[in-house]
Parts: sequence; C-alpha cells; structure tokens
Amino acid sequence: MVDMTREIERKYEAAGTTKAGGLPDLTGVDAVAGVTDRGVVTLDAVYYDTPCRRLAADGITLRRRTGGGDEGWHLKLPVGADTRDEIRAPLSDTLPDRLAALVRSRVRATELVPLVHLLSERDVKHLVDADGALLAEISADRVTARRLAPETGEPVRWTEYEVELAEGRDPALLDALEPRLTEAGLRRSAAPSKLARALAETDPARSGKTSPKSAKSPKSAKSAKGKGKKADKAAKKDAKALAGDVVLAYVRRQITAIVTLDPAVRLDTYDSVHRMRVATRRLRSAFRSYRKVLDRTVTDPIGAELKWLAAELGIDRDREVLTARLEERLGEVPVELRLGPVAARLRIWSEARRQGSRGRLIEVLDGERYLALLDRLDALLAAPPLRPAAARPAEDVILKAVLRDYGRVADRVETALHMPAGPERDLTLHDARKGAKRARYAAEAARPALGRPAKRFAKRMAAVQGLLGDHQDSVVAREALRELAIQSHAAGESAFVYGLLYGREEALAAARERELPELWAEVSRPAHRAALRR
Repeated sequence: MVDMTREIERKYEAAGTTKAGGLPDLTGVDAVAGVTDRGVVTLDAVYYDTPCRRLAADGITLRRRTGGGDEGWHLKLPVGADTRDEIRAPLSDTLPDRLAALVRSRVRATELVPLVHLLSERDVKHLVDADGALLAEISADRVTARRLAPETGEPVRWTEYEVELAEGRDPALLDALEPRLTEAGLRRSAAPSKLARALAETDPARSGKTSPKSAKSPKSAKSAKGKGKKADKAAKKDAKALAGDVVLAYVRRQITAIVTLDPAVRLDTYDSVHRMRVATRRLRSAFRSYRKVLDRTVTDPIGAELKWLAAELGIDRDREVLTARLEERLGEVPVELRLGPVAARLRIWSEARRQGSRGRLIEVLDGERYLALLDRLDALLAAPPLRPAAARPAEDVILKAVLRDYGRVADRVETALHMPAGPERDLTLHDARKGAKRARYAAEAARPALGRPAKRFAKRMAAVQGLLGDHQDSVVAREALRELAIQSHAAGESAFVYGLLYGREEALAAARERELPELWAEVSRPAHRAALRR
C-alpha cells in the first residue's frame, strides 16, 4: 500500500547573522491569522541510490525515515519549481516492491545502497487562517549529515528552513511570505534538497567548507526564465550546428522523456501513457528520418523494439481515446433516442479492456525486454553510431531529410485523392497520416538547423495528421460500434443507438475526406518548401 501527495515547498537558509530557529512573525501576511507552535521532532533518515547516483542525477530522492507522523519509505519525484510528488509506503526493513518499481527505469538491475544519513531536529510551526485551518507548515531544521557511500570523516551540519503548503492551498501564499522571510535574513537555499546539499558538502573531492552560492532571487530567476522563453520563441537557426549534434539532441530529449515518464505510467497519471508513447514514436521516427546521420545497422534493431513498446503502450491509450470518442458521440444523442442500457454497456466494454490492458502494460514495464531496451538507448547515447554526414553542416543534411519525408506524404495523399471511397482508400489515408506524423517529427527535430520555417512546416504537417487522424478514429469507432451492436443484439437489447452512431461516424469520415483536397492544396504549396531553404 502506498500513498501519494503533491508537495509544494520552498527551502531557505540563513544569510548573514540569522540564528537557527530565528523565524519572523508571519501573522498578518496574506491570510495568515495566527502561528501555532507544534513542538520539536527528531527525524532520522537514510537516503538510497545507486553507486553512480542515478536517482540524484534526476533530482529524485528515496529515503527510509523514522520519527514524525509520516515515518516510512518516501520517494520524491520532481514535478516543477518548488513542486514534487511524494509517494509514501509504510515502514519496513526492505524497500517496498511498489517503490522499487517506480525507480526501475533509472536503476535497472543496479543495486540500491545507503548513500547518506541525515538526522534532523525539526522545530515545527503551523500557519493558520482566521478559522484555524492550516495554510502552511514552517519549520527550522538543524541537520547533521554523514555520507555512507563512500564513508567520509566528520559529519557536516547546517540549519535550513522550509515552508510547505497545506494540501489544496494556493502557491501564491509562498510568494506572499517570501518578502517577510527575506527581511528576516533568510534567502532561498542553493541546494534543491537536503540530500543534494549533503552530497555537495561531504564530497571527498571538496576542497573547502564554503557553502555554494545562494540561488537566484525570484526576480532574477523570473527574468532569466523570460529571456529563455523569448530565445525559444525566436527559434533562430544555428548556422554553425552540425547534423550529428542536432539529431542527437533531439534523440536525447526523447530518451529522457521515456525514462522520466515511466513512474507516471505506473502510477496511472493522466495522459502519461500518451506522452510516453509519443516520445517512443518520435524517437523511432528520428532514427528512420535521419539514417544519413545515424547508422541504421544500430538504430534499426532499436527501432523495432521501440515499435513493440509503442504498440504495448497503445493498447491502453487507444482504449482511452476510443472510449472518450464514443461517450462524446453518445452524449450528442437526444435522451428519447437512447434505447436500451447503452451507456452501461459502453462502460462495461471499456473497463473490461482497461483491466486487461493495464495489467499487461505493467508486466511490460517490469519485463526484461523493456529494461534491455533502456540499456540499449543508454549505450546509443554513450557511443552514438554517427555516419560521415553527421559532421556536415546541419542545414544541408537536415533539409534533405525533411523534404524526403514530405515527398512520401505527398505520394500517399495524391494516391488517396484519386481512389474511390472504401476500405482501400481508408488504408491509404491511414498510411498518409503516419507519413505526415513522421514528416512533422522530422521538422520538429530540424528547428535548430532550419529555424522558424521548420516550426511552420511542422504545424502544417500536424494539420494534415489531425484531419487524417480524425478520419482513422472514425474507422476504428465504427468497428467498435459494430462489435457493441452484436453484443447488444445477442443480449436481447436494442441496437438502434449503435446503428445511429455508426451512421454519424460514417458521415464524419466522408466530411473529412471532402476537406482533404483543400487542406492539401494549401499545405503542398511550393512556397512553403522553398521557405525551408532560406
């Protein structure tokens, strides 16, 4: 049994002569009507990681802690600024299987070892509103840290302060409290976690005792973030970039996404299966589009495994999409026409497939084949199988790859436009959709080399993919409706609604086919491809 909470907190350290426990009175700040003293608690924690610190490298902490009201095993996964998901399991001598599974994509077969021991004397106070409801917890922690692997000499000590929001509270409260804390001589901690600071200050190679510089002030951090967004928005091409650098950067992002999304998929987090599947498809597509850059004798076998993984991820994802589509269509049917237990049958039909697909997916993520794939992806990044074209200017090599993928889409679309309506045309349009997706992904990877024109090109390919995707979803929906109608009829229920929805889906697919010529005429204008060459 595990419990998950979202932790939103900020950490501070003393600046200048601020004393340990010297927290200011925060009464009157925002909705804070009072501060209650909750006493001092001793927290004794051992942090675990691989010998090469794979978890710490990704900002993940895994600990076994005694003391306090939540003693047990705690796994913290980064979500964003000041935010982490904390998954807890009851106290036990060994790591619970459920938590072990959540770190498997990083740890693989490597043993987890005790890394750091932390002993904290925590002085806790609660910030409450006028009704006495908890707004946030603020604490002063006197920390003693000792490295266990490898063991070092004397422990290190420091005091830090934490402000953690109560569940459901507005993060704006943290912004409101910060000026008062700053006035009292506190500053944002340079280290993102106690573990990070302990590792830094107990590093055997550390030459001095000076603490790392404090984190940027909120104002400067916000300014830096704004500049980053502005630079990204400009999307200027890098004329000096090499093809290998551009392609490998894209490949690395997709591999990182797959590994990072693994715990979210296991936790059944919303949209995580879809996002992991997309990363898998993008990676495989990059291998196929940029064969002049990456040696296909290495990437083709990996691509075959990525295809397998995408298919396994798709079982659950496709069910989600199909169920949502059918529920939406059913909602459009007037109540007086909903004959029979249609909604109930749809729920049962979907849930039966979910139970099977969900269990199968977890088996896949726990299997040797998947873990071997992750190892092969790591090996590819460690020793990229670059071909001679990787050393050439990115603009030339990348442009040819994007235009080559576009040519495949054009051939398939033109073929489909001249075919009569029917199953064969449906298959050709489905192939065109997959080609448009591949061209889109190739253009996304090309942005550093081709700049804004690549972004606009990807957007046009996404429009084609979207239209043809809706068409294909209609094809799949009609197959499901026919299956539901057969089941309904066999049970002695009315199949009227399924026939009605089948007809509507058929009409929708015909509408998409009528829209395609106009959309393709716009997308395929020679000027759009010429823009990529500028």
